Amino acid sequence: MLKRVFVAEDPGRVRLRFAARAVLGIGSAVVVCGLAGHSLVGAVTGGLAALLALFTVTDATVRGQAVTTALLPAAGLPVLTAAALLHDRPLLRDAAFLAVIGVGVYARRWGPRGHSLGVFAFMMFFVAQFLRATGGMLPELYAAVALSLLSAATVRFGAWCYERRLPPAAVPAPPGGTGLDRITTRQAVQATAGAGFALVVGQLLSGERWYWAVGATWWIFVNTTSRGETLVRGFRRVLGTVIGIGLGLLVAVPVAGAPLPTAALVAVCVFGIFYTAAVSYTWMMLWVTLLAELLYGLLGVLDPGLLGLRLAETGVGAVGAALAVLFVLPVTTHTVTDAWIRRALRCVHVCTAEAAARLAGDEGADPAARVADLERMLGRVRLAIAPLVHPLNPMRGRKRRAGRVVALLDDCAREIRALVAVAADPEASHDARLAAACWRVQGAVEALMEGESEASGAGPAVPGRVTAQSVVPVASGPAGSSTATAGLDVPQGPLAHLQGLERALTELAHPLRTPSGSPLVGA
Repeated sequence: MLKRVFVAEDPGRVRLRFAARAVLGIGSAVVVCGLAGHSLVGAVTGGLAALLALFTVTDATVRGQAVTTALLPAAGLPVLTAAALLHDRPLLRDAAFLAVIGVGVYARRWGPRGHSLGVFAFMMFFVAQFLRATGGMLPELYAAVALSLLSAATVRFGAWCYERRLPPAAVPAPPGGTGLDRITTRQAVQATAGAGFALVVGQLLSGERWYWAVGATWWIFVNTTSRGETLVRGFRRVLGTVIGIGLGLLVAVPVAGAPLPTAALVAVCVFGIFYTAAVSYTWMMLWVTLLAELLYGLLGVLDPGLLGLRLAETGVGAVGAALAVLFVLPVTTHTVTDAWIRRALRCVHVCTAEAAARLAGDEGADPAARVADLERMLGRVRLAIAPLVHPLNPMRGRKRRAGRVVALLDDCAREIRALVAVAADPEASHDARLAAACWRVQGAVEALMEGESEASGAGPAVPGRVTAQSVVPVASGPAGSSTATAGLDVPQGPLAHLQGLERALTELAHPLRTPSGSPLVGA
């Protein structure tokens, strides 16, 4: 796990800049709240608002990010108001909380913006419970949220807007559908049911900290689609919480809320959350847990017993999420994995087509932009397949096949990146034989996707329908035949990349569906 976090690639140092900018943005928000005379409660609320604005807003363009950030108060302040006014009316408060959860998850059907607004609304209700906000505190909280969002936006869109040079990775929307076939609808029902369980059991454990269980259920559902993804995320959340509590006993409890050491450690935690989020949910949860412990230290209520209660409530939230995805409108790992693999294969097809156009002399073709789309899609494939390759998965055959699929898709991405680099070279951009080889690679992709036309009108095809015999290796055959080796005088570097790409596509046929016809994952 350590290796995964600290050795993971960080092209363009995006994660490093993401984390450093978060520290600057959140720190400036807290400082502005302090200068405005806000209390500790106001500063904490403002810091959380800034964190959410910098963490959850993932629109594909800077303009889109700015619009979403401007809309955050419209989604969050009414919820904050309801939470504060219902503070002393538990039944109405609980019903309102569950309604916010259902609507917040359902909003994901509108993509990154719906996701961001849903998360912000939920967290405004959550922070009201965390800080025990009442109606009399609302003016200060409104001002803290507004000032903090303005401070975070100033850093993100003014002082440190690196997205102008490097487009951010937008979160792809889950596979579609209608009614209860739509995954976001199912997830809304699941999350509400799981949160209801967590709320009831959490209140039995603690009448004051029950919201921890509800928060755990909510965050386990974030960025997951299938039941397998959700179960794995729940496991990682509990593991990260356990490690974070152990670290808190060594760090947060001895510090005991001392202002300067706590401020420094909070900055480290914020950096850790943003730096590790993309590569390890367990590590991110470690930093989130330690951050919460430091804040409780500032509020003067931190002790070992509170840490034990947090672990218990987190466990309740994880159980609630698990029960919901297993028994309430379950979304199978098979369905989701197939959908994302199909999308990844389509990206391979498009990337190759763009490279072919560029090699044929079309200066308007931009394969580099398509590679970025492929990288994002492969990230989503890895997330979908994570339950299958998890160490606790007892189905070893499917685990091996899933691992093989990921490895071969990574091979495809590596060869395409190299091919795109060649296509950008003016000396190779007009070689018709390389362009022809690109078109033959597309043929290999189409062979993997041959069920697409058969499934028209009945949803996307399952790439697993293909067999190993249906994909013909185009990198073989005698010289002079219609193969990638036909033009031996063509530079061997580009041909090697094309042959490697074809080889990976050919080999994908076997793990996607074995000769016996069993799918990659079970229903």
